[in-house]
Amino acid sequence: MIEWLKQPGFFGTHATVGADMSQLMATFFTGLFVIGWIQARRRRADAHHWMMLGGMIAMVAFFMSYYLFRQLGVLAFEGKEGFGGSQALYDYVFIPVLTLHIVLVILGLIMAIYMIVLGFRSQQVVDGARSLKEALLLTTWRKVGLVFGSLTALVMLLFFSRVATAGFSMRKFEVYLSLLLLIAIVFSVEMTIQRIWPNGARRHRALGLFTMVIYCVLFLTGTTTYTMLYLLYPGKIG
Repeated sequence: MIEWLKQPGFFGTHATVGADMSQLMATFFTGLFVIGWIQARRRRADAHHWMMLGGMIAMVAFFMSYYLFRQLGVLAFEGKEGFGGSQALYDYVFIPVLTLHIVLVILGLIMAIYMIVLGFRSQQVVDGARSLKEALLLTTWRKVGLVFGSLTALVMLLFFSRVATAGFSMRKFEVYLSLLLLIAIVFSVEMTIQRIWPNGARRHRALGLFTMVIYCVLFLTGTTTYTMLYLLYPGKIG
């Protein structure tokens, strides 16, 4: 798999297969988000639900794969050898854009998981019609502890089952640990935000707009780094 990802890409640029897949997937789930947002504005709750859910699941699955196979995506902080532009352009344009992109990836993953949970908790289905519930949506630390403990047990069970069949891998351990950390952050976000927007419907609308802005900027920064690396200023990679 890793060797295949290192092969020349399919977009006809200087990118690898992994980088082209990264750009293709980013375009795919950002497109789902945009369509889902449009459906929400048109009051088509059911279409909005499935578009956003599909996009967020695709995003989370993709970035887990990104972590497992480091050749996916564009060059990270590995040195300037992969960038063919000037040092000034690298220092003052490329690196700031890439840094913002990485920060938004982390924030986007947190919000993806959070919004999936919030979407299910804040909705109602009456006579087949899906809508948001205009009601208080609060939880307690006790419930959070019970859910997080159950998820931790499940994740550890999956990890040790993989260890039993394929042996211990530090990279896989980091992936599972990162998943638990991400879930913990999501719960912390929930306990903080529910004090600001106790009404579930209002919380969903406010954070939906915030998350949509994150995903759009994330796509723009990712596309900018891809364009600079593989179209405008290709270096030694690809």
